[in-house]
Amino acid sequence: MALMNPTPWDPWNYHETLDYKPVVEGGERDLTGFRVEATDGSIGKIDEQAGEAGSRILVVDTGPWIFGSKVVLPAGVIKGIDLDDERVYIECTKDQVKDAPEYEADRHQDGAYLDSLGSYYGQFRQL
Repeated sequence: MALMNPTPWDPWNYHETLDYKPVVEGGERDLTGFRVEATDGSIGKIDEQAGEAGSRILVVDTGPWIFGSKVVLPAGVIKGIDLDDERVYIECTKDQVKDAPEYEADRHQDGAYLDSLGSYYGQFRQL
């Protein structure tokens, strides 16, 4: 018998168990400037929190870790947010983030680009 995941993964929205609402939805805090922690260490700071419901992303400045580049994370990879410590925890490793589709500033709200990101990060989802 196959196991069913009761809540299918939605890459583009914050998981309902996070108890977090973006500022644009009346939430108290924007995540810009928060540190992002992969399962095996820090990957950088959030440079931009963007998108509307159904297309939410975080643009993360990786600093010197990936030669000063940026990466895009779908909101669905977030497994925890510590508002006091200003940290966001994701369910990916540093290598998985490093190997993700390249950040393209002019396409981070483009449907095809988002599809490629969603497919890539979806394979690492922890059930």
